[in-house]
Amino acid sequence: MTDFASHFDRLYQSNPDPWNYAASPYEAAKYDATCAALQSGRYRSGIEIGCSVGVLSARLAARCDRFLAIDLAERAVQSASARLLPFPGAEAKVACIPVDWPEGPFDLIMLSEVIYYLQETEIALLAAKVSDSGMRRCECVLVNWRGHTDTHFTGNQARLAFCAALRRHRDFAEIAQPGTPDYDHVTLMLA
Repeated sequence: MTDFASHFDRLYQSNPDPWNYAASPYEAAKYDATCAALQSGRYRSGIEIGCSVGVLSARLAARCDRFLAIDLAERAVQSASARLLPFPGAEAKVACIPVDWPEGPFDLIMLSEVIYYLQETEIALLAAKVSDSGMRRCECVLVNWRGHTDTHFTGNQARLAFCAALRRHRDFAEIAQPGTPDYDHVTLMLA
């Protein structure tokens, strides 16, 4: 993931919201579907990896007593921090996942359009971190783009690699959610 740090820094320097998360109807619909598919109404401790400017983060923070949003890019984290101000238990910080995985435990782990940026060894390490920090019945939500990614893995390949690595550490139930031709959405309920 560190290979992408300078790439994302450049993106946010040229455009404060490079994927138009704040105004895109497509992104709003995807976030609506993601939040509607959450299994619990309230969480004690949630984390979102790859929070970008914090649009989804704010929606998740509203449902968490404690919430941590993480991104590689400083400018993205500044925007996310501003969006999280209304939520006293929420914060955003710069970190490189999976190496800088924060201390848990978590009962909500959001991995939306992020794991396909990782290499195979990083996916395996991420799965171990999720296993170690996920509470019993933790929801680990995977949302992945189905199209071309310019990364080592497609979204589907990354999801399969993550699930295989996680299963080596911990049992989970896989709950497929309605997706679209553009993305798939799976919730892993950790045992």
